[in-house]
Amino acid sequence: MMPTPPLFLLLLCLVGTQATVDVRTAAALAAGLCKTRPTDLVFIIDSSRSVRPSEFEQVKVFLAKVIEGLDVGPNATRVGVVNYASRVKNEVSLKTHRTKAGLVKAVTKIEPLSTGTMTGLSIQFALNVAFSEAEGARVKSPDISKVAIIVTDGRPQDNVKDVAQRAREAGIEIFAIGVGRVDMSTLKQMASDPLDDHVDYVESYSVIEKLTKKFQEAFCACSSSATDVVFLIDGSKSVRPENFELVKKWINQIIDKLDVSDSKAHVGLVQYSSSVRQEFPLGRHNNKKDLKDAVKKMAYMERGTMTGQALRYLTDKSFSIGQGARPGVAKVGIVFTDGRSQDYIGDAAKKAKELGLKMYAVGVGNAVEDELKDIASEPTGEHYFYTADFKAMTQIAKKLQINICQEEDPCECDTLVKFQKKVEDALQALTKKIESMSKRIALLENKIV
Repeated sequence: MMPTPPLFLLLLCLVGTQATVDVRTAAALAAGLCKTRPTDLVFIIDSSRSVRPSEFEQVKVFLAKVIEGLDVGPNATRVGVVNYASRVKNEVSLKTHRTKAGLVKAVTKIEPLSTGTMTGLSIQFALNVAFSEAEGARVKSPDISKVAIIVTDGRPQDNVKDVAQRAREAGIEIFAIGVGRVDMSTLKQMASDPLDDHVDYVESYSVIEKLTKKFQEAFCACSSSATDVVFLIDGSKSVRPENFELVKKWINQIIDKLDVSDSKAHVGLVQYSSSVRQEFPLGRHNNKKDLKDAVKKMAYMERGTMTGQALRYLTDKSFSIGQGARPGVAKVGIVFTDGRSQDYIGDAAKKAKELGLKMYAVGVGNAVEDELKDIASEPTGEHYFYTADFKAMTQIAKKLQINICQEEDPCECDTLVKFQKKVEDALQALTKKIESMSKRIALLENKIV
């Protein structure tokens, strides 16, 4: 016997607001709100006779789940699928499907070819056909990634080393996934460097889904990866020459983590003491080698600590168009100091944040933590760092994450996988609550009867 609507609604209220929140969260993920950088992505899947039909179905589920985490569209991520055994079949072209639903439906219809294992031939086909403009690939550009994901479970019957090298030289990033009794040396011959990031192994097709989150992370990126970063470095006499060298190494550690190019991260460097000196403006050096060489050549100023004056220079000059700043691009300031400022910093720190600059404050030794917190953007816990020892700055470089995504979008960047985990946990909690509610309904029904 079903409970009457009023009773059912009353019991539903026992679940509370949390249920509504959980459902909305799950709906957000299902709606595909997450952003991925523009990519031409081609899956190259082995369907040789060693891959049983049930295992091939698991490969298709893996493909579908990765696709669900992508921002699919003609101006975002385009997806193609190449199926191979002794021959190669272009199942899905990069130009064919512009929606996730269409892509996933096409993937479910792919049938195994069930013959040999010509992996080299499949890579050659991807290079010549799947990644061609005729099949929907975009013109080579630093803003468009070209990625191939190869899934195989055996030893190829042809050469893969040379053709994979040609593909990589053509700008295609190759991920190699091996299953079961796959030849690991072959995977390493195919994959891009670093191999630790581009070679994966699973014991069987039944667990290939565990790689889904890795690839969702790999393709997740900010809606705009361009950013202007300016370092504002304290060169006062209290720092001392040997520590100043450590500061320069620390700057280069952070540069190593940036995607430096004409269209992505630009870096500028300003040093201050009793006065302010621009070492180089934004956009002068657009590759990591030149940037790091320029940092190494920075001469130590010594003298006082006029942090307020330096902050005003940062807001008024460093991020001006005349000094290389780009309109409409995220702006990040990284301030390093080892002591109390000899002038007032409050107004300049406030102005920086009002202008929309994302400010990181890093202090060492005698730096005043209240001043660091005034400089840092909200939440201060993510933008302010302190250590007593210059030698510990390496750890700060590892912790400091320059995240330029729109913070209000919970699906972007490195929050994607955390967000998905929260959704899964929330759905499990909701399921338990519904089970509990059902038991309570049954008890009340028995009492009514």
